[in-house]
Amino acid sequence: MEHLGAFLLLLTCVSRFPLTEGFPKFVCNNGRCVPVNQRCDGVDHCGDGSDEISCLNCTSGSFHCVAAAHCISARSICDGKLDCSDGADEQLDACASLSKPQTCTRSEFRCANGHCVPNSWRCDHSPDCEDRSDEENCDQNECEIDNGGCSHMCIDLPFGFMCDCPSGMRLVTDTHCEDVDHCLDSDVCDQICGSFDGSPACECQNGYELTAGTGQCKATGAVGHVVVSTHEGVKWMDLSGSEQRNITYKRVSQGPVTALNANNTLYWTSPENDVIYRMSLDASDHRPAVLLKASIGVQGLAVDWIHELLYWVSTSTHALHVASLNDSKQRQLVSGLSRPTAVAVQPLLGYLFWAESGASPRIERVSLDGTSRISLINSSIRSPVAISLDIPRGLLYWADSGLRTISRVAFDGQHRKMVVESNGYLDQPFGLAVFESRVYWSDQFTKSICSADKHNGNMLQVSQRLGSVSPAGLVIIQPLLQPADKDPLQSGTGTPLPDSGFPWILSLTVIISLLLVGVVLWWQRSEFCASRSLSLLGDVTLKESQDPLLLSKLPVVHKHKDAIQNGST
Repeated sequence: MEHLGAFLLLLTCVSRFPLTEGFPKFVCNNGRCVPVNQRCDGVDHCGDGSDEISCLNCTSGSFHCVAAAHCISARSICDGKLDCSDGADEQLDACASLSKPQTCTRSEFRCANGHCVPNSWRCDHSPDCEDRSDEENCDQNECEIDNGGCSHMCIDLPFGFMCDCPSGMRLVTDTHCEDVDHCLDSDVCDQICGSFDGSPACECQNGYELTAGTGQCKATGAVGHVVVSTHEGVKWMDLSGSEQRNITYKRVSQGPVTALNANNTLYWTSPENDVIYRMSLDASDHRPAVLLKASIGVQGLAVDWIHELLYWVSTSTHALHVASLNDSKQRQLVSGLSRPTAVAVQPLLGYLFWAESGASPRIERVSLDGTSRISLINSSIRSPVAISLDIPRGLLYWADSGLRTISRVAFDGQHRKMVVESNGYLDQPFGLAVFESRVYWSDQFTKSICSADKHNGNMLQVSQRLGSVSPAGLVIIQPLLQPADKDPLQSGTGTPLPDSGFPWILSLTVIISLLLVGVVLWWQRSEFCASRSLSLLGDVTLKESQDPLLLSKLPVVHKHKDAIQNGST
């Protein structure tokens, strides 16, 4: 019967259309007939849309919704309405370009409709924007609203405005000023930098020795070694890569690693494991022990060597955690993170740093108690996977696997600089460390341990090629990397060295100060003698018993005296 009904509908369609209109026809679900060449053209000729469903191909001027197998008009594409069941008509690249506002440069004015015109066309009494917005509000002073977004000085111009900085500062990112640091600008000193006759003068902290004719500081005493985590276990090697050996043989997924240099103890884990291990390098058997049970997804580890605490970030808890190295007590310190990837600590200054990847990549800083949170880096960053501190200079280094770069920034977010660009050995970085004049990193793509000059990325060295072994977390073992000084930056880049004439000026200042003190004492003695003479001649001006500090003590003395008298009677 169903076939008979369909046949009758087809006969009806044939009878309704003369032969001159052509054959065949399409029977709509509502019984209406339309020419077959109108099927799947994106236009609803049937009235119930049945001529635009079950379409494998659409005619020109229409769009094919693959998921629902029907066609829509090309005019319905990117109109802000979901005409396809899966929204495919609003997810095209063309839609993104139409919906995304055009970005104007600083030398251009942005029209209300999103178009850009040169700033010089603004308020020139000739409309250049299609919506004439370039000739509106020409008397407005942009600096009166939030200082124009400028951090310091805002200058109103005939068209628009500009940000400026006071002396000793410079403009960065068009709106913000930062202090000019000639030491970091010249970037030649490994550690302490000062000014001597207008040129940078380099010195080193205790435990380091300055290389003659350069700004390089070489550690004295204990030799530094690299420890790296791999899926075959933890490997130990010297900085040159000439010597290498396994210190654990347990096959685990590679992950972050850190150390407490004071007692030569390693700490490591893997993202797939919820256990953090520890191991003493001084032990003969190098047997790992369980420190604590954390959570899966641990991406970064850092040791606070002053307070003996362990910090880590986890992608499963989306938080930064802290635990004691002695009793394994732990708690969340910062929560609500997107995709944390790395952590570092500077306990001498009370700073804690971490990096986040994901939709909003950034690097942030908090105090050790989790307060005073500030963002250091939130632009021109894609996928930060590792961070490390250059403590003598007060700088944070980070490796970005998305941009294939290594950059650095000061602890306050100023003086940002890209140090190493993609060089064939920075395709998939994981671990990062800074020591002496070099920055070290592990690269999982080339399966190697590399280093370069920490100032400019020059002198690339591939210290170790691990063959089929993929390296992960990396740490350098050397006692000087975890100093016990209360403030390692007291003689760092922020405090210049004294000039050659400073001792003479200081001596002169002390002599003058002593003379002034002598004059003041002589004058006070003279005044005291004069007032004493006057008090003897006339009324008493101020007796000792009238001193407010002594008056408060008199009743106590009297009560004690009365008590003694009463007791004697």
